[in-house]
Amino acid sequence: MRRYKLAAILMILHGGLLELGGCLSALPLFFMQPGSASPEQYFSFIVPYFQANLPLMLAIGGIWGAVRLIGAIALLKNRMWGFVLSVVNCVLTMALMMFMLPAGILDGILACAALILMLSEYFGKKKIVKE
Repeated sequence: MRRYKLAAILMILHGGLLELGGCLSALPLFFMQPGSASPEQYFSFIVPYFQANLPLMLAIGGIWGAVRLIGAIALLKNRMWGFVLSVVNCVLTMALMMFMLPAGILDGILACAALILMLSEYFGKKKIVKE
């Protein structure tokens, strides 16, 4: 159970600070006078489509962060659906992190670490083939 708690803490930090924190930190930029500052000055993605649609990307980041937090809290409460949601979230993050450079590097580190902790706790010392 200790590894689940560590994984949940990593996911809470990831979802709360990176995803939701990034989304919420950009909100003041949208309420400033036009021309004074734009989110594109402070956030950048390697894929031009993502950069061109930055407000939508920030909204998606908020949704992603909320789902990550929900999964992490359910994992802390020892719910199997929280485990499955967290695994799916980590696997999707691993698949999509290369498109979110440079922030995808930290996304990948946190998601991969949480996934390794969850799977190693779930499967333990089980062998693939019994000898």
